[in-house]
Amino acid sequence: MFTRTELELKSLRALRDLCLIQYGIQAIGNPAEKASYINALLTFPVIACKQVLENKGLKSPMLSQVQALEATLEAMGTPTPEQSALLKVTMEGKKLEYPARYSQEKLFGLYRVKWHLDTALEILAML
Repeated sequence: MFTRTELELKSLRALRDLCLIQYGIQAIGNPAEKASYINALLTFPVIACKQVLENKGLKSPMLSQVQALEATLEAMGTPTPEQSALLKVTMEGKKLEYPARYSQEKLFGLYRVKWHLDTALEILAML
């Protein structure tokens, strides 16, 4: 991440901007001192990793919740050949005239939801 030497070369303003603006973390101690920001920047990765191990903050869903996502994905079905063709032309940027465009946009939205759910389940399986 950062080295102490690298951080000590930065100005108080640059350290403050790194903490508050770029990473959204608070100084540890007196915000008028560089050391407070340096300490925050050096320790946040360790604190974040400890929080993961403690199941605090962002955490994995329970098995039943993953199974509900899988059931949702299964319930969505698969596109017909005609729907697949329409999805392909949609991804090429071609649009139907109204009112058929509403159905085209709905189909594309459903496809995107299905794709994102599938991707999410693949990632969750790796955890």
